[in-house]
Amino acid sequence: MAHMETLAGHRPRKGRFLRSFLEGAVTMIAAFETWRQSVANRKAIAGLTVDELRDIGHPVADAPTPTLDIKAGLITNLISMR
Repeated sequence: MAHMETLAGHRPRKGRFLRSFLEGAVTMIAAFETWRQSVANRKAIAGLTVDELRDIGHPVADAPTPTLDIKAGLITNLISMR
């Protein structure tokens, strides 16, 4: 009888599995909704012109970014000059 009394305190409560499953499902659905909304936002922004992007306050890269062109043998020449 004592053995049964010690095990009675360790039995999982009813509905614990269902509750944890539902919490996980809610988390997954919320993550999916967030992902879907971000994809929709990116598609909407991709379809806007530069002027429309300025109107909504989105940062626009007007000026081309500077690039650095290096000739093929430049590094070899610089190392040999050491």
